[in-house]
Amino acid sequence: MNQDPPALFEADESSRPLADRLRPQTLTEVVGQDHLLAPGGPIGSMVAERRLVSMVLWGPPGCGKTTIARLLAESTGLVFEQLSATFSGVSDLRKVFLAAQRRRDLGQGTLLFVDEVHRFNRAQQDSFLPYVEDGTIVLVGATTENPSFELNGALLSRCQVFVLHRLDETALTALIERAEHATGTPLPVDADARQALIAMADGDGRYLINLIEQLQTVRGSLDAAGLAQLVQQRAPLYDKSQEGHYNLISALHKAMRGSDPDAALYWLARMLDGGEDPLYIARRLVRFANEDIAIADPQAIHQALAAWDVYERLGSPEGELAIAQAVVYLATAPKSIAVYRGMNRAMRAAKETGSLAPPAHILNAPTQLMKTLGYGKGYEYDPHTERGFSGQNYFPDDMPRQTFYEPTEHGHEHAVAERLRHWAELRNDPAEHDPGSAPDGSSPP
Repeated sequence: MNQDPPALFEADESSRPLADRLRPQTLTEVVGQDHLLAPGGPIGSMVAERRLVSMVLWGPPGCGKTTIARLLAESTGLVFEQLSATFSGVSDLRKVFLAAQRRRDLGQGTLLFVDEVHRFNRAQQDSFLPYVEDGTIVLVGATTENPSFELNGALLSRCQVFVLHRLDETALTALIERAEHATGTPLPVDADARQALIAMADGDGRYLINLIEQLQTVRGSLDAAGLAQLVQQRAPLYDKSQEGHYNLISALHKAMRGSDPDAALYWLARMLDGGEDPLYIARRLVRFANEDIAIADPQAIHQALAAWDVYERLGSPEGELAIAQAVVYLATAPKSIAVYRGMNRAMRAAKETGSLAPPAHILNAPTQLMKTLGYGKGYEYDPHTERGFSGQNYFPDDMPRQTFYEPTEHGHEHAVAERLRHWAELRNDPAEHDPGSAPDGSSPP
């Protein structure tokens, strides 16, 4: 018996976009976010009780934020409303709020999903507050940016923030297997190209599915080189003005501080590959040399400044090697924040002591009146004393001596610590001081 031909407008499954065919139908099908969606996870527990709270889903692109929001609405019997903060304004919000109020009067709840919620300004974010508070809507906001910086405190206080992970190799492999099952054919790639495909996705499931769909027209099998020729590698996820910028410079700084040159070179490469301004990195290296190394290796600051100078002279890419050299030098140098701590202690003491005058004996006396008043009287010229050290007091008369700089035993600072201990012994030596004059016999400056 002949089968009836397909209707003219009957949907052909193979004609649907692959992303649509692979869209999860339940929360258990979402990959890579078990820490939130598993039965014992915070979101999984709320779904089991069918009691959602307003939340912010914070994670990188392609990790499933939109899909999770849609499935949350389906799992809890809420009407799903979706807005994009990029394209929506106050009038769109009012329409959604009005419709949600009408549904609430009829006993029906609304889940409002706002993509890129951080793009709403402060006034627009504030408009959510009364409707979230009285339960008119369950707000699910999605953002790729740190909510602590981008969302109002008032809105954050009414939402739970859940951090979604970038998809790891296991999750991306699961997506590839689902795609092969949906299409009925294995990917036309060898094992190395399969791994390269996962690397190209860089944790973005949406991007991976688009790559797989692009491969459906390929005949034969591709190796890694053939795959690279066919598809354009995804640009690294790095925003020079947002959190990615600060996360990576922090990683570089802490890797150098932790004396790990290999990790430091990796984070340097990540920043350069993401398009960071090398001069910004050079400036941070100068700061690091002063803040984290200082006198432990006095050459560190010269290495950092030299890298800055070389890059300005040579530009990219040759100048980047000078920056890499400085990164390795700083990472392998002895570390000390003794100067940093000493300066902070001295600043606190300066604020506490106010306007205490220097002791008279260390003041210059260019006029007879000043000499009469005792300026410079009793001053000992240290380089001209027998011991090269007078041990005089240089703090204000009404201020007890304090220790601000406490050198470590690391690197060059060990020698500095030895000198300071020696001078402390001389300062406490009851032997007579040797009053010194300037080498030319004149009054010391």
